[in-house]
Amino acid sequence: MQRGLYLLPSIALFFTAVNDFRKGGWRGVVTGEGDLLSCWAATRRVPRQRKRGARGGGLRFAFYGRMSTEDYQDRVSSLRWQLDFARELVGGHGRVVAEFFDVGYSRRLPWPSRPQAAALLAAIADSDRGFDAIVVGEYERAFYGDQLVQMMPVFQQHGVQLWLPEVDGPVDLDDPAHLALMRLLGVQSKREVLRARFRVLAAMRAQAKVQGRHLGGRPPYGYRLADAGPHPNRVHAKWGRRLHRLEPHPETAPQVRWMFAQRLAGRSLAGIARELNDNGVPCPSGADRHRNRHRKGDAWTIQSVAAILANPRYTGRQVWNRQRTDRDPTGPDDLFSQSGHDELHRWNPAGEWVISERPAHEALVSEQDFVAVQAIRAARPNEDGTSRTYLLSGLLRCGICRRRMDAHWVHDRPGYRCRHGHSSARSSGAGRLKNLYVREDHALGKIAELRSGLGRGGSTLEDLARHLRSDQLMITTNGISWTIEPAHEQAQETDEAHPQQMRMSFVG
Repeated sequence: MQRGLYLLPSIALFFTAVNDFRKGGWRGVVTGEGDLLSCWAATRRVPRQRKRGARGGGLRFAFYGRMSTEDYQDRVSSLRWQLDFARELVGGHGRVVAEFFDVGYSRRLPWPSRPQAAALLAAIADSDRGFDAIVVGEYERAFYGDQLVQMMPVFQQHGVQLWLPEVDGPVDLDDPAHLALMRLLGVQSKREVLRARFRVLAAMRAQAKVQGRHLGGRPPYGYRLADAGPHPNRVHAKWGRRLHRLEPHPETAPQVRWMFAQRLAGRSLAGIARELNDNGVPCPSGADRHRNRHRKGDAWTIQSVAAILANPRYTGRQVWNRQRTDRDPTGPDDLFSQSGHDELHRWNPAGEWVISERPAHEALVSEQDFVAVQAIRAARPNEDGTSRTYLLSGLLRCGICRRRMDAHWVHDRPGYRCRHGHSSARSSGAGRLKNLYVREDHALGKIAELRSGLGRGGSTLEDLARHLRSDQLMITTNGISWTIEPAHEQAQETDEAHPQQMRMSFVG
């Protein structure tokens, strides 16, 4: 009976169409040789398709939201207003049955790099997912740039709608107006990030240069944080926020002063590190384990001593923007790539540093002595005034431990050595492998016999070195065998007692 009632409107429309067709009232609608089937098709009502899971309660929605920072935003209130917007949007169409909310993740990250967004993507592919559509409380909470346009095919592939307040319902990229709006929102989202970044960096630049303000982060070795009074912004001050400044640490500041004095006296970096280790002085990560849990903290290294002696903040000036954070792609430029982007810290040129106009904290070394120490770091020329050059610098790899060999000047000529991980910052122990030494002229002679295999027979040795770098190749040797390998080849265990087991291209 219900089926008959359902067909009544279609039957009535059908007979109405036939009568109109007989009277000629369908001219302009049915053109050419109109027939009964065309009239029937023109008046056919499309049967309503039952939505998945829409039994009595409408569509089932999965909510997605996000907040950028965990320390400066309230998760409860941020989730609540986004969820309220989403529920208001879907009111009368269905209900929210699942929630996915990321905390502390930037909108610039692709969805697979956000835990909750990745979980939502995994749920979409599940045939028993329990929801029919996704709803977002605000475009910028979920998408950045062209992310939405790139992700819509995935939603459509699994039959999942995306509802946004900006379109007051489901997104339809086949609608030119929707597509234009989504692209506009993507550009606006990028602009918002760039504008906020510019304003924050400009403010930090002024605070460091004019006020000498400590802008956060770990204090350098030799200093500790001290209270510097209430925050200059009255609202922040009412919230209890206070400024901080650097003050000498009673235990580590004397070590910094001693290092600068030793370096000015002509002591080597390795000698300074070795004496600190022999005296049991905790290294920077060992002295502050709370802030350096990601480091071993077991010993001083040449690099840690060099970093302290190169830090201009020990002069009492506040120095900002010595480093920058670059986001390099670790895989293909694909929104759904799990690799995402790596955050890499790189040094800025000294000309881009922001130095306070006046001292901001107590100095551990004078500016004159600091500049003098930097001059000591310059490469020492030969006795005749010429500079030391290494043609194969960075191109030789140890065939015993697979480490890159260091350039080493010995007996007035260039050479290369590998100490198999040993550092002059530590005293030698029993059973340590002997260093591997290779003279540059000997290495060039061996490489000359290998270069025919590279198709570089007519090149000079300088050209060959350039070709090795451009082709990302390295020369691997244990002093007996020589081979050309990709520079990115992973290290592998090698038996020192049986070097002939290595892959060889030349022996002798």
